Amino acid sequence: MSAPAKPRTSVVTCPHCGRRNRVPAAAASVPKCGNCHNALPWIADAGDDDFAEVAERSPIPVVVDLWATWCGPCRMVSPALEQLATERAGDIKLVKVEIDAAPRLAQRFEVRAVPTLLVMRDGEVIARQPGAAPVAALRRWLDQALQPKEGDKQ
Repeated sequence: MSAPAKPRTSVVTCPHCGRRNRVPAAAASVPKCGNCHNALPWIADAGDDDFAEVAERSPIPVVVDLWATWCGPCRMVSPALEQLATERAGDIKLVKVEIDAAPRLAQRFEVRAVPTLLVMRDGEVIARQPGAAPVAALRRWLDQALQPKEGDKQ
């Protein structure tokens, strides 16, 4: 058995005040700016070994971007997803999974085309979107996926 991986962090510039903040890939609560205390965009990479910790145990819904380095549409949709993660800071987390480096996840989620986008809540897939789409279409898809269903607890 290997040693546990050191928790990964990224540096995010607060869209409200411009302060740079260190944001962990996994945490029990939404990251907030150390200066202005607004929610920060939460964007993380995950792979086969840390997906459960980074995505499935997230305290907020997760948009999973299953992508490949050789995929042109993947590179086109990435800025749109990052824009949504910034717009919805505190409400969603964006987790990027490079499928060639995470073959078990590609198999688990039955990825047949890239990009494949998922919305997960409490570790369960609640929506799936194959292929790239413009930011407006992705926003509508995300809104629909996150709408409370009849009978859901509010």
